[in-house]
Amino acid sequence: MSNATPDDDRIDSRAELLPEEERAGSADPEAQAEAILEESDERIEDPEGTRAESTQTPGP
Repeated sequence: MSNATPDDDRIDSRAELLPEEERAGSADPEAQAEAILEESDERIEDPEGTRAESTQTPGP
């Protein structure tokens, strides 16, 4: 598993909620953004390793 962590600028940018996200609400947008970006980075860095674990990583 990768130790990739998104940088603060990416987290801040993703933590800005879209209108539909604002309506749904979020207790901690920054923590949510960090988790989303970490998972995304893992899929990008190791698509073969994460493909079996995630339905969001498409196959070849």
